[in-house]
Amino acid sequence: MIGKDVLGGLDLAAGVVGELFGVQRAHHSSRAASGPTTAHEIVPPWGLFGRASWETNRCEASLLRSRSVVNRSAVAATSATTDGSGGVGRYDDAMCRLFGVVLRHLREQAGISLRELGKRCLYDYSRISRVERGEHLIGTDLVPALDRALDAGGLLISLRSLLPEAESTATTARLTAALRHDSGDTVALDLSSPGGRTIKVNLPRRDFHGLLAAGVLQTLLPNMILDTDLEDRVSSVIGNPRRTDLPVLGYFRSLLEQHYTADKVLGPRHLVEVVLAQIAVLDKLRYGSRPGTAEPAMRLLAQYAEFAGWLYQDLGDVTAAKYWTDRAAQRAQAVGDHQLAAYLLVRRSNIALLDDDSVDVIELAAAARRMAGPISPKLAALATQQEARGWALRAEPDRFRRLIDSAADLLLDHSDEVYDDAPVYLHSYDMDTLEEQSASGYRSCGQADTAIAILERRVAAVPADHHRDRAHQLAKLANAVLQTAQPDPERAAEIGLSCVDAVRSTGSARINGELLVLDQTLRQRWPGLRGTGELHEALSVA
Repeated sequence: MIGKDVLGGLDLAAGVVGELFGVQRAHHSSRAASGPTTAHEIVPPWGLFGRASWETNRCEASLLRSRSVVNRSAVAATSATTDGSGGVGRYDDAMCRLFGVVLRHLREQAGISLRELGKRCLYDYSRISRVERGEHLIGTDLVPALDRALDAGGLLISLRSLLPEAESTATTARLTAALRHDSGDTVALDLSSPGGRTIKVNLPRRDFHGLLAAGVLQTLLPNMILDTDLEDRVSSVIGNPRRTDLPVLGYFRSLLEQHYTADKVLGPRHLVEVVLAQIAVLDKLRYGSRPGTAEPAMRLLAQYAEFAGWLYQDLGDVTAAKYWTDRAAQRAQAVGDHQLAAYLLVRRSNIALLDDDSVDVIELAAAARRMAGPISPKLAALATQQEARGWALRAEPDRFRRLIDSAADLLLDHSDEVYDDAPVYLHSYDMDTLEEQSASGYRSCGQADTAIAILERRVAAVPADHHRDRAHQLAKLANAVLQTAQPDPERAAEIGLSCVDAVRSTGSARINGELLVLDQTLRQRWPGLRGTGELHEALSVA
């Protein structure tokens, strides 16, 4: 459970996200003036860094924008439109919609009409309708009546307390949430009140990402706790970045960890924009720091850039994936972080898999293992696993198996040895991950039965809410089913059909690539099969 002490951090998150979206608006408005852009178009060749004069102008403009955000927030706190009942007309859209969705769910479960609820609460039912649609946020003084009328157990009070009026003295109640399996364009949350009431809420993806970026989910979900003193710190550091502030960087580090979790569930399509905006803010903090004090910010920037490279890789944009991974490598080398530099060689090796470039896969992974200075056993295991995949591409099963066994030995002997500032991925890298990754190698080596056994185990073990990861493993399983001595095209087509929605909702090019291979194989070998036509039609629509 998360107490009221940490919920005060929402104001901090709202200020930060205002800055983030200020960066995004400036970026998109400049593009709008110059013409249309593609879905995966990235920043100019010099990116968010490089070209000193361009960077100087950009950072100066960003600093001015941050001060404007602070000023706008102060004005909004005193000029929000109100009505006689204390209702408020201007608040964060995503949070308003969340409150409205929960209210509507509770009312419909209770079987109460809008008019009846209005009578019970002595409140205009048309305003309640606007609240349910996310167009109006009811005043804190009226929420307890709604909560009692719907027997919500404090759920509405807890939600409303996340966005109190500036003059409100209301205390913040406890509220927790759990992320569940998402379907298509929605994300599901289980919200639990201090009174024991739980409600399942389906949010549009755009609203979910807005809440994620604003820090609301960091407030609700377990292990995503903000310190209340960060509010003043972040506002001060963003407005006047003359030195590196470690607690503020810790805040952005926690956001990065949350993004990794969200990526497993949602995929890269919408998350990449949030990450790029946060990179812009971090780069501004680095730019405004005094020489000799920016190393922690540069180190964190390297990890954000690496994650941006991963998101673009999953989107299928190899150029952008290489660009951001190389930017991360430059930052890592600048601060002398040999561990991160070695990890980024592994990442470049992984990107080379997209081009079936076995030479680069092998040589880059081997270079990571030879990196000057000691590297952690987990990182050595990851590099060894990656080199094994290169040998699998070359259809050399003996070398592949030897290297996979070596990686397994390293993980078994050093399962918990990872340093605190290691890339987020390494903290969760374990034997299960190694086994799942080895399945692709076994497929390349012609050992489809082994790959099927691995993937079936991993699909059964993957959390139900890891929508993107589950669909990717299922898509690989579908192809493996067709590579055996006794292929099962009906099963393969059925599995493939179950993954189509994930392509549309997550934007994952990895899932899409596996399904396109599956579609091609089915149409070539089993063109008359019913499932073949159904899969092809579904992919055409997706």
